[in-house]
Amino acid sequence: MMKAVYYYFERDLVKWLRGRVTVISSLVMPAAWLVFVGLALPTKFTDNYLEYITPGILVMTMLFSSLQGGSLMIFDKILGFLNKFLAMPSPRESMLYGKILFISVRGLMQATVILIIATLLGVRILSPVQIILIYFTLFLFSVFFSALSTMIGMYLSDHDSYAAVNSMISMPLFFTSSALMPYDVMPAWLRFLARLNPVSYAIDSTRTLFEGGMPVHGLISLAIGAGIMVLLGTYQFRKAFV
Repeated sequence: MMKAVYYYFERDLVKWLRGRVTVISSLVMPAAWLVFVGLALPTKFTDNYLEYITPGILVMTMLFSSLQGGSLMIFDKILGFLNKFLAMPSPRESMLYGKILFISVRGLMQATVILIIATLLGVRILSPVQIILIYFTLFLFSVFFSALSTMIGMYLSDHDSYAAVNSMISMPLFFTSSALMPYDVMPAWLRFLARLNPVSYAIDSTRTLFEGGMPVHGLISLAIGAGIMVLLGTYQFRKAFV
């Protein structure tokens, strides 16, 4: 199983790395968000908005990267690779796990660029343990939405439909989260939505780690959510391709 998962992971990674324009743009855009939003947007609720928004940009990057992962499933369906993979002797769900792993690792590579730039701009990271836990938090969050995106990709047959669904999910989730402002300055209706938003769980946990705390409840919630979504994705994958 693990060997098959690694094969599918390596396949998608090599394919992604060969598209130099795609790689460069996927690394530059999150950094641009950090610089232009973090340094240019004036706020009254914090003296250092860059430090406040960095966790939000990290999670936003993982969110957008994860939701783009469903297009990989559509790509394999359109070109006929999916049927060939399903005929191989390896467990079928290993393809699903390989895609989830690749999508998550790709997002972490983008997050690394943001962390480096944020550090150069003066954002404080207290210890190597913090960095490890930040990566772990982002990984759990990415697994959750990578599994969701691949499930959506199973049932859609073209990239245009998926792009529309992607935008319909990603933008409302981001703008109704705690990424751009704290709860106490939000309108009541937005505060209610933000506290229910799974994106806020990841942002709040990451922000707590940047501040030197330990978001135990946030990590447990993300781990449970990721586990449930992977199990659901496995069930749907087996059901869709029996």
